[in-house]
Amino acid sequence: MRVPLAVAASFYFSLLLGTVTIRCAAGTSYFDEAAQPETVHFDTGGLSRESLPNGFVFGTATSAYQVEGMAHKEGRGPSIWDVFAKKPGIVANNATGDVSVDQYHRYKEDVDIMANLNFDAYRFSISWSRIFPYGTGKVNWKGVAYYNQLINYLLKRGITPYANLYHYDLPEALEKKYNGLLSKRVVKDFADYADFCFKTFGDRVKNWMTFNEPRVVAALGYDNGFFAPGRCSKAFGNCTVGNSATEPYIVAHNLILSHAAAVQRYRQKYEQKQKGRIGILLDFVWYEPLTRSKADNYAAQRARDFHVGWFIHPIVYGEYPKTMQNIVGNRLPKFTKEEVKMVKGSIDFVGINQYTAYYMYDPHLKKPKQVGYQQDWNAGFAYEKNGVPIGPRANSYWLYNVPWGMYKALMYIKERYGNPTVILSENGMDDPGNVTLPKGLHDTTRINYYKGYLTQLKKAVDDGANVVGYFAWSLLDNFEWRLGYTSRFGIVYVDFTTLKRYPKMSAYWFKQLLKRNKH
Repeated sequence: MRVPLAVAASFYFSLLLGTVTIRCAAGTSYFDEAAQPETVHFDTGGLSRESLPNGFVFGTATSAYQVEGMAHKEGRGPSIWDVFAKKPGIVANNATGDVSVDQYHRYKEDVDIMANLNFDAYRFSISWSRIFPYGTGKVNWKGVAYYNQLINYLLKRGITPYANLYHYDLPEALEKKYNGLLSKRVVKDFADYADFCFKTFGDRVKNWMTFNEPRVVAALGYDNGFFAPGRCSKAFGNCTVGNSATEPYIVAHNLILSHAAAVQRYRQKYEQKQKGRIGILLDFVWYEPLTRSKADNYAAQRARDFHVGWFIHPIVYGEYPKTMQNIVGNRLPKFTKEEVKMVKGSIDFVGINQYTAYYMYDPHLKKPKQVGYQQDWNAGFAYEKNGVPIGPRANSYWLYNVPWGMYKALMYIKERYGNPTVILSENGMDDPGNVTLPKGLHDTTRINYYKGYLTQLKKAVDDGANVVGYFAWSLLDNFEWRLGYTSRFGIVYVDFTTLKRYPKMSAYWFKQLLKRNKH
């Protein structure tokens, strides 16, 4: 595989940016697989496979709607994101995931790229409506065939499949039928869908995840309406329907029960024979108190409880965090005794998606007139302290490069939640979508981001955190939800017109980091 790097062919090329050194010999205008790594040396900051525990897994991650394409073809039914993205003005430049980067047809090329870069695993999501176009009932066997081909090719190339069952994409049929995640009926339907996937793919897939970022689903879908299905109170977003005071909590409750019901099915019917494991993926921004004041410390703790605690607390301890119970009161649903039995302990591992950190402070507000999930935190966000930003900002407005937040987040999970097995299931940063190919490939900022965060992950592991894997987000530049194609998170550059793939420097940085020493 020869990847053009738009490097002038006639002279010795040397680029030194930050701590990243890249050299190509005279006359070389390509990163050539055969030439690697002799002609190209990256500073990995002392990180290597050997610097982490034996068996530590390195992978990349994507999600179905963001990369597959073929949204309305080969039997797939629409998801809530297909419908939401079609509303004018919702997505930048009115883009959709209809074609995206067409992994549906190009999966072999993408898997080959991962194998060439020395990755061990691929975290992909299964599109529920590609398997069950109506959410339940009739199976779309063309969709099943696609995932069988993807899984088989991953295994053929020595890459372990990590299958996630839900990444923001509820079948639209269930939204229409009973208001989707607002109805308890979704619990059985999700468990049935999960059961089908375990039965169909579980002979080869040994690592399962139920939901990706259920907090984002509940908060952005139902508190501010920023994500599908776009429900909220009028005061908090541009929505025609919804209730920010109650719906986020109802949805989160149904997501937790759906997760636990799927895990129960796996453990009762498949685990013994298939010998796999199952978990859930939670996003976790690290919240640091702005000052040492007691009030700011409490505000930061409220933020952590309302963010990651909302989901991990019931799964580990069988109830919502006390702060949430006290603040949300009777708007917070309760688990029955039977449900507590099902929910508590319903993970073999927890996935943590960790990107950034913010300062939090107590805003000293009186009780707000309008109640909503974000208002319930009663915490203010700050992105700088004494005029100094918390870290350099990426393209996305929410994403600051704060490596120490990774360490604190992992140690928090270790200390608060009994040191569960953790997979760092997403981590990465984005460039603007309109970055040119040569500039896009020279992604030294991304290399420094990854190096910083992996260094802090290693520090957490050294300090006893039970982290067993790391997945870079993302393998490919892709459809970035509301940002459409104006944001690039990939370690592989995708030309959005031709869909041609070009591994970036960060991809080759990983290749060097992940090379195996031959004994």
